[in-house]
Amino acid sequence: MSEARNGKDRILEIGGISVPDLAKACGTPLFVYDEKELDQQMSDYKTYFRSDQFETEVIYASKAFTCKALLQMLDQNGLSLDVVSGGELYMAKQAGFPMERIYFHGNNKTDEEIKLALDLGCKTIVLDSLMECERVVTLADSKGCSTEVMIRINPGITAHTHKYIITGNLDSKFGVMFHDEETILKMLDLVKNSKFTTFTGFHAHIGSQIFDLRAYDAVIERLIKYIKKLNRDHKIEIECLDFGGGFGVRYTEEDQPNEVQEVCSRIIKKCEEELLKYDLHLKKIMIEPGRSIVAEAGNTIYQVGFMKKTPNKEYLFVDGGMTDNIRVALYDARYDCDLAEKMDREKEYRYTVAGKCCESGDILIEDAMLPKAETGDLLIVYGTGAYGYSMANNYNRISRPAVVFVKDGKARIVIKRESYSDQLRLEANEEVII
Repeated sequence: MSEARNGKDRILEIGGISVPDLAKACGTPLFVYDEKELDQQMSDYKTYFRSDQFETEVIYASKAFTCKALLQMLDQNGLSLDVVSGGELYMAKQAGFPMERIYFHGNNKTDEEIKLALDLGCKTIVLDSLMECERVVTLADSKGCSTEVMIRINPGITAHTHKYIITGNLDSKFGVMFHDEETILKMLDLVKNSKFTTFTGFHAHIGSQIFDLRAYDAVIERLIKYIKKLNRDHKIEIECLDFGGGFGVRYTEEDQPNEVQEVCSRIIKKCEEELLKYDLHLKKIMIEPGRSIVAEAGNTIYQVGFMKKTPNKEYLFVDGGMTDNIRVALYDARYDCDLAEKMDREKEYRYTVAGKCCESGDILIEDAMLPKAETGDLLIVYGTGAYGYSMANNYNRISRPAVVFVKDGKARIVIKRESYSDQLRLEANEEVII
């Protein structure tokens, strides 16, 4: 982002276009992604996640944000894809993303989703439980469709983050506990006894918005030690390990994320050290960044509406809210913001930035320090590129915003603004024959 002067005020620009011009052309609320920043993040992961001792693969976690335009960028940059539903898989197919680079995650895949993955030739299905393993093997055998599988291991490591985005603790809903060897061996036998399923390795993911890289040291140590045990005790060969993602990003000035190069180098070096320590050789190591690719590249533009003072607060209402950013209500997420047309004015007013939904919890930012705001001002909230649009909803029948990619002074709408009539497209009055 940059700034340009308009008279006495400096105005924020994204990708060479001023925020007012974007708002005028596309309306608000509006998700705006800096395409160069997206490209840079993808390129950095591909550049730095490398080793001369094993293959590497960077797999984008599409739950953070997905659309055809982004999937095509990922493909062009050589990244693979992590999907967690039939819808995300279908989206990938429609975008022309290569099925041989897709990993299908999730803890409760339906038969329809498993069949879709098999029919489309999805490269790998990540098994979350013994029951799911039994179902995938049964369906693969019945359809005569081959697939590779990995097993999601719960390493029992708790990262220091919000309880709803911790995924590696003992009671997480995800994966098989690494010390539940009986279940893991049963799953491996089921896969081995089918001529249509091939086991390749283990997957682990310990949480999201993680800044302390020692958490990854711990999971690498634990899993590599574990596969050595499986090899020694049961002659089981492991080709691949996937250590997930969860790399922290900057939402506010208090956040101190690690650079992509530091994250990649740390994981690669630790894997090399542990493999040498246990005299093991692996074919491939994978990671799954999602948020860290798209979060800081995306921002949301709102227009200020009414304002209101209460005994203890001064509310600044915007034309969006928890329908386009529910993370604040879910996780107590924190964001920074600015008035995009008053960038050099003194921030001497304290506002509670609130949305238009009929919920007391529809708050975007508490204690936002800004210049004096007026109706019609444009407020930009930074770092909304992950889990903003992908969690957007129609609560109160509010339409979802448009999404724009900007680059070198040009903008393109990659997701249109939802209209009221769009919300009615599934309404019906059809008799159900029982």
